[in-house]
Amino acid sequence: MTINEIQDEIIEEFDLFDDWEGKYEYIIDLGKKLPKLADEYKNEDNIIKGCQSIVWLHAYKKDGKLFFEADSEAIIVKGLVSMLVKVMTNHTPEEIATANLYFIDKVGLASHLAQTRSNGLASMVKQMKAYAIAYQAND
Repeated sequence: MTINEIQDEIIEEFDLFDDWEGKYEYIIDLGKKLPKLADEYKNEDNIIKGCQSIVWLHAYKKDGKLFFEADSEAIIVKGLVSMLVKVMTNHTPEEIATANLYFIDKVGLASHLAQTRSNGLASMVKQMKAYAIAYQAND
């Protein structure tokens, strides 16, 4: 699936909920389903700057595509980063670097998250794109 197809799928999933209470529960559920990040990647180098909660992000390249693994101590944040991992993983660095992540606005995350969480989400996106640009430069 393309980045946009995955985003459209997330938008459809959020459309199933009538209110934000249900959407928050869904985000929490996504966080609970996020695969555990290996302890070796829970280090200072992998902490995303600009997040109120601690968020670890590990990126690696395989067969020309980038893969992301992440974790957080905060369950809502874990759910948010799980959506980004779902959207951005298994795509080329160029696709990730140039992706327009419209699902964040379409599902209402930008307007329903606290300012600090919204800033943290932007920091996560920025870090993922930074990894993509760095991997592009190394090609």
